[in-house]
Amino acid sequence: MRLMLLEDDATLGEGLRDFLQAEGHHVDWSRTLHEARTWDDGAYDALLVDWQLPDGSGVDWVKALRRQGDVRPIVVLTARDLLADRLQGLDAGADDYLVKPFEPEELVARLHAIRRRAGGGMAPQQVFGKLVVDVSAKAASLRSADGQLDSVTLTAREWAVLEALVTRAGRIVPKSDLESLVLGSAIDVASNTLEVHVANLRRKLGRHVVETVRGMGYKMGQA
Repeated sequence: MRLMLLEDDATLGEGLRDFLQAEGHHVDWSRTLHEARTWDDGAYDALLVDWQLPDGSGVDWVKALRRQGDVRPIVVLTARDLLADRLQGLDAGADDYLVKPFEPEELVARLHAIRRRAGGGMAPQQVFGKLVVDVSAKAASLRSADGQLDSVTLTAREWAVLEALVTRAGRIVPKSDLESLVLGSAIDVASNTLEVHVANLRRKLGRHVVETVRGMGYKMGQA
């Protein structure tokens, strides 16, 4: 997933960013509401928002996003642990509310739960020919001729490309959108970065697993 982390505490922000990126997510970490508003291009899969920020209230920003019709998953991260605070955060439009301190593994589990709900009950396993993808478990396997599933090791960036295509299966994803979803503000200078990841997926999973739609982008194919 491509995530926006809005957290002004340097130690917590850096730790969460590094943990989530090690889990295969792309994370843009902003420390102020101004930065978050500047960076937010609408393509984030979820927003992780601290309540109290140097330039305002994260919960007020959540409320404003919901008024604008933004339906992206949002998790409020805060030290405010009173029931009234939880109710205020959820009433503002947050999908979940996590009290600091918390274990990063719990945040990841909650993100997966929100993603499943937002996806309308997407099946835990998606099948594309011989390829079986479990988005929740972040696992890709190939089914052999005898029916056995053999796990395939992917890099974090390769998984991010595959996940972006799987969760949009049946649709053409423009190259620029895929670069934004996977690489975000850290797009490599080299113009063929995305093509390298796509080529690696085809080599590992099958040459038809990612289809190129000329002049339009990419879509999920069959392994």
